[in-house]
Amino acid sequence: MLNQKLFHEIEKLKAQMVETLMELVRIPAIGPENGGDGESRKAEKLEKILNDAGFDKIDHFDAEDSRVSSGKRPNIVAYSYGDNDASRLWIVTHIDVVPAGDETLWTVTKPFEPVLKENRVYGRGAEDNGQSLIASLFALKAMKRLGLKPKRTVALAFVSDEEQGNKLGIQHLIKKGLFRKDDLIVVPDGGSPDGGFIEVAEKSILWFRLHTLGKQTHGSLPNKGLNAHRVGMRVALALDSTLHEKYPLKDERFDVPESTFEITKKENNVDAVNVIPGEDTVYFDCRILPIYDVDDVLAEITRVVAAYEKETGAKITLDILQKQVSPKTRDDTSEIAVLLKKVVKESRGIDARVGGLGGGTCAAFFRKAGFPAVVWSTVDEVAHQSNEYSKVGNIVNDAKVFALLALS
Repeated sequence: MLNQKLFHEIEKLKAQMVETLMELVRIPAIGPENGGDGESRKAEKLEKILNDAGFDKIDHFDAEDSRVSSGKRPNIVAYSYGDNDASRLWIVTHIDVVPAGDETLWTVTKPFEPVLKENRVYGRGAEDNGQSLIASLFALKAMKRLGLKPKRTVALAFVSDEEQGNKLGIQHLIKKGLFRKDDLIVVPDGGSPDGGFIEVAEKSILWFRLHTLGKQTHGSLPNKGLNAHRVGMRVALALDSTLHEKYPLKDERFDVPESTFEITKKENNVDAVNVIPGEDTVYFDCRILPIYDVDDVLAEITRVVAAYEKETGAKITLDILQKQVSPKTRDDTSEIAVLLKKVVKESRGIDARVGGLGGGTCAAFFRKAGFPAVVWSTVDEVAHQSNEYSKVGNIVNDAKVFALLALS
């Protein structure tokens, strides 16, 4: 009876959830690495929303960053006090987003002009991570409206810098000592379309850049130059082939069971067709199963690069952009994993599967610091895509799960 009353209250807030999500999507929160000015404007709007929701306490743990106009990267924690404060429930979402990408591919609306269409909110950041931010916030707001107190204190953390490595976000909070060994931690920044997947492990992440320096010359005189683009392509394809062959093992607990080594971003080199480029820059995004040592993978990359330098005479620079090593995978029986499975079963009738993902989330840093953490939400996995959206039903139903977690 209590659950039905709570669920009904959450349903009544659906229009507010949609409106609030759209308000936040309208404010770009892009990191300086991608030409943005950070998350401060969005955080200011969020704090007003939190104040209106009636949280017991709101704290700030901002990280300094001279690259943005505010001089800081905001991290906000909103508390709803429970009967037990020794073991707290944390729900961690991020307020930054990735850039829009090619805006001509956004056919429903412009990236930061959200629209509601066919029960979906379209816009950059609507799913990643606005959906879960709104769901966690309104779960607690519904409880406040009914006068319900959480079983344990609930802390909602809204962090910056997730899309570029978390150094000024969740890593900053961990270093501040905010978390206790008995805390329960949920990071709703990944999941499945039916909400039946609980992530307890992640692959290691390695991002790197290859810059090839040759010699620019006229297109009709290749003998007088060194085509950096040709060398760069050869090195990239050699790495693509070598890494996939050398690290072929699979772990079926992961969605995408093998390690992935993907050639991604390519920088512009020359502006004219009749110019042989003297420089070439390409990027890799590698997601490596925890069974492999990331330093071994790096050593193999370095070996291949050195071999092509020697063969071609080009200068090839390897720059590591992100290196995030995940702990070894284990079947998770932590309190939060067991509790979340129970709540998902209770609210959805689903026996949730436990496993791993290739995407990087805040949870990896918790696990590395010794805190069991799970990743769960109901998503169509359209993060970082054009026409990104969040289903209204997912927001409402995930809020129900978060509310039950708070009461359990």
